[in-house]
Amino acid sequence: MDRLEEVVKELRAFVAEREWAQFHDPKNLAMAVASEAGELLADYRWINNGEADSYSRREEPRQRIASKAADVGIALLLFCDRIGLDLIGAIKEKVIQNRRNYPVEQSRGRWKRPS
Repeated sequence: MDRLEEVVKELRAFVAEREWAQFHDPKNLAMAVASEAGELLADYRWINNGEADSYSRREEPRQRIASKAADVGIALLLFCDRIGLDLIGAIKEKVIQNRRNYPVEQSRGRWKRPS
């Protein structure tokens, strides 16, 4: 069993012990992903872009950031588990699609999507 499968198994047990599956429909889980991501984003509010990396490495904010990133990950894993989505497979497919959409010669060093 790989680490991701172990985490999903642990999350299933955690949810089952608390009888929370009744609240974990796809809509609520998708909303949880968004709201948890918003909390992660809020930690960076007013942080200058040039300082974001060093801010992320400082001990005090890093603890909060790690906790909030974990919340995002938990919500996303529960969502994918609920709808039977292979997250790793979906990511691999998306990378293939992104390689087509963002060819190196048209994308290197640019933020804008090639036309």
